[in-house]
Formats: sequence, C-alpha cells, structure tokens
Amino acid sequence: MVSPVQLESHPMNILVISCSLHPQSRSYILARQLIQDLHALGASSTLYDLRDLDLPFCDAVSADKTEAAVAIIKAIAEADAILLAVPIYNYDVNAAAKNLLELGMRAWNNKIVGFICAAGGRASYMSVMGLANSLMLDFRCLIVPRFVYATKDDFGDDRLPTMHITSDVIKARLQELAATTVRLATALQQN
Repeated sequence: MVSPVQLESHPMNILVISCSLHPQSRSYILARQLIQDLHALGASSTLYDLRDLDLPFCDAVSADKTEAAVAIIKAIAEADAILLAVPIYNYDVNAAAKNLLELGMRAWNNKIVGFICAAGGRASYMSVMGLANSLMLDFRCLIVPRFVYATKDDFGDDRLPTMHITSDVIKARLQELAATTVRLATALQQN
C-alpha cells in the first residue's frame, strides 16, 4: 500500500503522455489508470494521447510550429513532471516518443520524468534507458527511478475495446509511480 502524499497549497501539474499510435493501445490503458491514481493523490494531471495529435516529424526547422506541436511543447514546458507511457518495439521505445523529445527540445529542461512501458515480452525491460539517458544528460531531467513495465499478460481483453489491466502488481506499481512522482515534484517545488 502506498502512503498518502501531502500536497502543498497548489497541486502538482503532472502531464501524462500516451505515446503509442496503436488503435487498441496498452500504453493508453496504463496512462489512463495512472491519471486516476494521480487524481486520487490530489495532483492535477492531464492526459495527452499522441494518436489524437497531428505531430510532424522533427526537421529542426519548422516542425515545432504546427498547432499540435506548439500545444504539447507548451504543456511539457509548464509541467512539474511528465510521465511517458511508451510502447516498446524492437527493444526500444517507439519513434513517436523519440520524435516528441526532439520536438520539445528545451521544454524538457529540468523536468521530472517517469516511464510506463508496454511491451510484448519481458526481455526488453531495459529498453527505455536510451531515452532516459538522453533526458538526463541532454536536458538535465530527474528520472523517477522506478519504471512500470507491463506485457500483454497483464491485460484482460487484450487489444479489444474492453481491454483493461488485470495484474494487481501492475496496478500497485502504477500507484507507486504516481506517489513517487508527486513526492519528488513536491520536494523540488519546496526548494
């Protein structure tokens, strides 16, 4: 059981981004549950679903000028913390997640970032480390040291419109990620 988190007078602004583009996304199901866990802690949180955003590939010239790109870059810049729900393809996070990092560039500076991974199997549990290293080294982000890693076995009605999380372990880890993220954001805000 995760202990309650005391928020100071203004709630945390925590951004949750589902990076999968799959029509029946496991990442989105995980992100949606995380939003509920954050709200239960009193944190203000917003869910962005990359399936709903028309984000161009970063070209280092004009891609960040589109309406969707401007909106999500602004949300990243204003967030106290960002939690990325990413699918793992070919032992790495998907291209949409990497593109989001490139589009946002300096908006990522000094952010708290956590990860929720949805993968086909258990073998790629370290796949998120390349993106985490880039965030730490290039943008001085503080990485929440506890990832959530789920596979298809953690879901009921997998890839159906009624898909849901069945694993109590994954549900508990999502609650732990939410609580840890709020604690870290609160501590940094108090300094």
